[in-house]
Amino acid sequence: MTTIEHLNITVPDIDAAVDFIQLVAPDFSIRKDAVAELGYRWVHIGNNKSYFALQEPHPGCTVNSPHQTYRNLGVNHIGLIIEDAVATEALLLKNGYQANGPMVIESHRRRIYFYDHTGFEWEMVEYTSDSPSDRYLYE
Repeated sequence: MTTIEHLNITVPDIDAAVDFIQLVAPDFSIRKDAVAELGYRWVHIGNNKSYFALQEPHPGCTVNSPHQTYRNLGVNHIGLIIEDAVATEALLLKNGYQANGPMVIESHRRRIYFYDHTGFEWEMVEYTSDSPSDRYLYE
């Protein structure tokens, strides 16, 4: 089976991205926090199976306007499987993160969408079944 090992994302604020990831993925920890020879900071944050490679824009580069989800080319949202959508939603709201709509409740999953403070949208999914036919039932 193919799995995603990591995603490499350029973000405007690594610390803000790390703060969000540590809230929604408490088993993720910082593997490495360094400054590359070219002068930009990068961080790997994850668990033993997967991670996010976050990096700042390279010094001297012109940064394009912020990504507009579903309007610009690129990533629309990042999906994570979580254990408790209700608790995660409450934690994110308590910490000032903006929801993108109400929780979606389906037969075998709950989904929440939130923006982190760097502008990326995240989808967190809680599955209530281990059966692939239940999990990926498109309602």
